[in-house]
Amino acid sequence: MGTRRTRALTTSLLVTAALAAGCGSTTTTSGASPGAGEEPAPGPVLRVDATGGFTSPQELAARLPLLVVEADGTAHTSAAVPAVYPGPALRPVATGTLPAEQVDRLVQALLDAGVGGDPDLGEPPVADATTTRVTLRHEGREHVLEAYALAEAVAPDPALTAEQQDARARLAAAVEEAAAAVQGAATSPYEPAAVAALVAPVPPGPADPAVGARTPVPWPGPALPGEPLGEGVEGGCVVARGAQADAVLDAAADADALTPWTSGGAEWSVVLRPLLPGEEGCADLTGRAR
Repeated sequence: MGTRRTRALTTSLLVTAALAAGCGSTTTTSGASPGAGEEPAPGPVLRVDATGGFTSPQELAARLPLLVVEADGTAHTSAAVPAVYPGPALRPVATGTLPAEQVDRLVQALLDAGVGGDPDLGEPPVADATTTRVTLRHEGREHVLEAYALAEAVAPDPALTAEQQDARARLAAAVEEAAAAVQGAATSPYEPAAVAALVAPVPPGPADPAVGARTPVPWPGPALPGEPLGEGVEGGCVVARGAQADAVLDAAADADALTPWTSGGAEWSVVLRPLLPGEEGCADLTGRAR
């Protein structure tokens, strides 16, 4: 790994608890319990995502999950970046390992908090808030629970019953416990095999006077803008893998969030985000962003 790539990935730990948009709560459960000799459904055993909220399609797709825990206890979360403007071009991720018994405790706490059931979480009257989406794989089944404005709504809320507030508090506590456990374990930089680029046109107008003009950088990955981020949305998404991913990470070490990238004779604004376990490509990011 080159020194520039190392600099891009070696940052200390921070979790951004951005959580995503919708209303009320949604619960889905899929898959049957495995029979003799069958393996449980693949993928992380636990994931807490952020979807929706009032921001751009590019930012929605680039948002990292609050946490991902794999079946072997490997855990991932967003990593800290220097408190400077503009921020880095790459959204960094930290990784570590949780003991099996701790993973079991976190899973059980979320089950006890309503994941896999149908808790009444109410609909807080909060505009443009985010929705916490908990995805849990347990005993061969996948459970998904969504809670609108779990972080933003303030208790006591007269729009919610006491039972709804209690259910929300239990879920929030279980999510916070899982996040704290992953934060404590994830102390090493994550080295991705693939990097997604979330692409948008360079904003019109003069450069930000606080930082000045940025020198455009040739884009070393797949041609931009790539797959559309959504219907009627200008911009797109591409995934760099293998040698192209290495080239993108090296170039990103000397870029920042405002650096324009050139591809096909045009300049683009690019947010770089590692693909995490369970993510195969752009469809995973744009699908979760909705």
